[in-house]
Amino acid sequence: MSCILHIETSGQTCSVAVSEDSHCIFEQQATGEKGAGAERLGSMVDEALSFTDNHAIPFDAVSVSSGPGSYTGLRIGVSMAKGICYGRNLKLIAVPTLELLAVPVLLRFPDMEDDALLCPMLDARRMEVYSALYTRALKEVRAVGADVVTADTYLTWLEEHPVYFFGGGAEKCKEVISHRNAHFIDDIEPLAKWMQPLAEKRLLAGQTEDVAYFVPFYLKDFVAIKPKQLL
Repeated sequence: MSCILHIETSGQTCSVAVSEDSHCIFEQQATGEKGAGAERLGSMVDEALSFTDNHAIPFDAVSVSSGPGSYTGLRIGVSMAKGICYGRNLKLIAVPTLELLAVPVLLRFPDMEDDALLCPMLDARRMEVYSALYTRALKEVRAVGADVVTADTYLTWLEEHPVYFFGGGAEKCKEVISHRNAHFIDDIEPLAKWMQPLAEKRLLAGQTEDVAYFVPFYLKDFVAIKPKQLL
């Protein structure tokens, strides 16, 4: 199997984890407003590297959250991940933050309806969010986009499926989205310990990034349509 160092810095909680053979064997996290938790990233990564070195566990790759999320947090996390990849000659894996948010939901609710859709949301102030839609198998139904949330924003999917909303942007949408098929799940945040299945799947499929040229979400795909305020 594989040993992967995971770095997640997209939100208020900055976290680091190590997985080996599909099990989390190390985890640290720190919380701070608007990416301030990332100030402790260096020390947490040092602890993770010391842990694996002391146990003679060789790394195969580093996975990092690729956004959307905190501008500062993503920049720090990606820079750290790339530095480790250069220093130890490791592969780099990008894990989309919204897809990552779906992992603890699937683990917490294994009996969810077969046709259910998952809608992770990240807050972008006012009634704006970053969101995407996935099936239970994490097949993308609608790509990541910047939405101004109204009662009709997700109506097309709500008319056909139960839709579960969660993540930092979901709380403010509860009073706006009142459809019978709308369900809200609290206390879901992106953490490094949930990155393992997504990172390992990409590593096995050879879906790694060019360390020299990789940039996170806010610099690449959706700059033209980003909300007025990046977190």
